[in-house]
Amino acid sequence: MSDLKPILLVEDSPNDVELTLAALERCQLANDVVVVRDGAEALDYLFERGQFTKRNSGNPVVVLLDLKLPKVDGLEVLGQIKQDPGLRQTPVVMLTSSREERDVVESYNLGVNAFVVKPVEFEQFFVAIRDLGMFWAVLNEPPPRVLGK
Repeated sequence: MSDLKPILLVEDSPNDVELTLAALERCQLANDVVVVRDGAEALDYLFERGQFTKRNSGNPVVVLLDLKLPKVDGLEVLGQIKQDPGLRQTPVVMLTSSREERDVVESYNLGVNAFVVKPVEFEQFFVAIRDLGMFWAVLNEPPPRVLGK
């Protein structure tokens, strides 16, 4: 199963990380989940630099990206992903508690694939994450593999 691409979870809330990992585990995805805690760490992972220079090459199957992050915010991370020819086809789901219209509009202007507001209620959050994981890791048909990625 090592040829499966990982899911990249970019989330600074330990509670949301725990809930997200539990929901993804429950749907028994074979994909590994890589967790990074801020936008700078996400960019290091995606661009294979810093502590991630020796990680397995290739893009994640999906990036689950929080909007409000330390160091580099989610919109900046999204912008850099979508501007890079090697990353732009990587699906990005903005997973946030923000319901602000400007955040939704800006995310779509930058090329986000989906914008999901985190449900406050535990079971709804759990179901939303499970469904996201199943869709992006199993059901979605990714673009053909780009050389070197």
